Amino acid sequence: MTDPFPPDEPPPARPSAGHFGVVVGRFYEELAARLVTGVSKAFDEAGATYEVHDVPGAYELPLAALYLAQTGRVAGVACLGAVIRGETTHYDYVCNEAARGIQDVQLRTGVPCAFGVLTVETMEQALARSGGDHRDSGYHAGEVVLRMAALRAELS
Repeated sequence: MTDPFPPDEPPPARPSAGHFGVVVGRFYEELAARLVTGVSKAFDEAGATYEVHDVPGAYELPLAALYLAQTGRVAGVACLGAVIRGETTHYDYVCNEAARGIQDVQLRTGVPCAFGVLTVETMEQALARSGGDHRDSGYHAGEVVLRMAALRAELS
């Protein structure tokens, strides 16, 4: 079997196509800023352009993603935010509805939407997953929406 990426040839570039949208819940401003930094890096590395729109929190992300998807000017939408568990069941409702709503938007419109919402128990976990020592969920959301937009283009 032949190596598809011989040592002297670099692997293919990451997908770069078009203009993307970012919707970000600003309830936890520090986390939102870190997530936007990550998604910006992913889009910049891919040579993609993007626009950022703020909403109050994670619960509002699906409607903002729908508004943006319906404009027809974006190849995909990265949805970013954070929900940290408190003492009530509010966390469960917000997480579930944000996830369901974002999925509904992409299935209804055909515009890829990445779920870059941190759903965590503590602020420490959120910091670790927003460019800290565990992962960069903003960057990952950018990678996901880039790949899904490329797949959509390939299959069109």
